[in-house]
Amino acid sequence: TALAAFFESPGALCYNSGYDANLGVFSSIPQKGDVVLYDADIHASVRDGIRLSNAESFSFKHNNLEDLERLLRKCNEKTVYVAVEGLYSMGGDVAPIGKISKLTQKYKAYLIIDEAHSGGVFGDHGKGITHAFKCIESCLIRVVTFGKAYGGHGAVVLCSQNLREYLINFSRSFIYTTALPESAYIAMLSSVQAKEINALRKQLQDNLQLFRSKMNEQHLFSEVNSPIQIVRGFDVSKLRLIQSSAEEKGIALKLVYPPTVKKGDECIRICIHSFNTTFEIEELVRLLNQWELEQEN
Repeated sequence: TALAAFFESPGALCYNSGYDANLGVFSSIPQKGDVVLYDADIHASVRDGIRLSNAESFSFKHNNLEDLERLLRKCNEKTVYVAVEGLYSMGGDVAPIGKISKLTQKYKAYLIIDEAHSGGVFGDHGKGITHAFKCIESCLIRVVTFGKAYGGHGAVVLCSQNLREYLINFSRSFIYTTALPESAYIAMLSSVQAKEINALRKQLQDNLQLFRSKMNEQHLFSEVNSPIQIVRGFDVSKLRLIQSSAEEKGIALKLVYPPTVKKGDECIRICIHSFNTTFEIEELVRLLNQWELEQEN
């Protein structure tokens, strides 16, 4: 109830993880004869949930409004659900939520937004992309997880009271698992209500600005305000060397290979935090720029 009030939702239901939440939502709500349209870069958990449902499903090109509208027009006589992420984990790019919201309203489709990476970061007090774009009322469901920006565990599905009751009775990943301990639910609430959250969000953006101001922009492919920063333009052998050099300096980088991304999109995935120091960020940039110069030579 408290999480519903914080996120300005009529109802809320806590799950053990974001994976469990997406699995439960997409396996139980879309019915036989319905259609789910999902972004090609959507989370694996959404895809798995769709596979467990009896609905048809089609992917549309990543963040491509024309392709989404083509499918909406094609499926206009059916009950349609549109699934997108607020912030994409393998690109660090934000979905055009405002325009997608207008499209779903135009074709009377139901919008479901996975806010795993945008919750805690965007919107006042971290209420998410939908809050930032003022699109809360146009969403059927928002899924916020606590294992990303909040650094905790669990997830919450934000929806109507009727949908909440439906999930309690039909969502198998909610019904047939052991509930989290009381401490986990207390942690969820305390993390969103933390008084310092806006100060931490500002510090995060300051750190992002510092990182991007010192990086060669030709290697950056993410939104300027995204805590996920993707660096491309190096071959795979160089990526491994960069990761190794970074680890020697106590910097953790994530290399991403196919099939997580398509061939040719191999990259370094960098997560900037509010607690990163100026020295750490500058050291990382020096390392990346050093390898860029060596590659050019």
